[in-house]
Amino acid sequence: MASVIESAWTYLITHFSDFQLACLGSFFLHESIFFLSGLPFMILERAGWLSKYKIQTKNNTPAAQEKCISRLLLYHFCVNLPVMILSYPVFRSMGMKSTLPLPSWKVISSQILFYFILEDFVFYWGHRILHTKWLYQHVHSVHHEYATPFGLTSEYAHPAEILFLGFATILGPAITGPHLITLWLWMVLRVLETVEAHCGYHFPWSLSNFLPLYGGADFHDYHHRLLYTKSGNYSSTFVYMDWVFGTDKGYRKLKELKSDGELRKEM
Repeated sequence: MASVIESAWTYLITHFSDFQLACLGSFFLHESIFFLSGLPFMILERAGWLSKYKIQTKNNTPAAQEKCISRLLLYHFCVNLPVMILSYPVFRSMGMKSTLPLPSWKVISSQILFYFILEDFVFYWGHRILHTKWLYQHVHSVHHEYATPFGLTSEYAHPAEILFLGFATILGPAITGPHLITLWLWMVLRVLETVEAHCGYHFPWSLSNFLPLYGGADFHDYHHRLLYTKSGNYSSTFVYMDWVFGTDKGYRKLKELKSDGELRKEM
């Protein structure tokens, strides 16, 4: 497996420049993973398939879904891509490289774990700030236009928010100066995580059923359903920040009420 990955990587670095891989390659990878993972949830909602696993009964209209896609393409090409290009010299100066040998899986996994923990911490506080009255009304309310989220709404946000909360995602790599393959894997996992958190479905195989500290769709869907002053559940990936600072009390109370209701039905 390692030899296959190294052979593929050798092909990339001999046919493309560092700039092309780090900027254009990263953008293409992001768009591919984002839309390939997010579109199926939109199709599920529109077709009404697997509706028993849908967290909310309300559906988005086709017009609302199409508006989301058109805005996303505009923001991705006019905000995300320029940021990737402009940040390239910064990452290069901080040690990012694309040459062989590739880092070991131990190095890659430890760095990505660090990125997840750091991103979740920074995102939590940034997200709470965005829920203050002025910033919510003028910036964050764009993301909350979709009270019933679906996968692609994960990146539907005001351009200022894209830059503000995007800082949480790039901070870890900026500190460690990773190999480009680590950066790509981090980006893929982060995209898959945020799409899953906004997918609107809670399946028996959802990660939150197996990883106690992982939030997932059920945790974040609650955040979208309530008014900005009462929503809570501000973390991006894990649940412990909201638990420590008491911003998940409403969600926990709702879960208790649902659990009690299910017990009474069984009795």
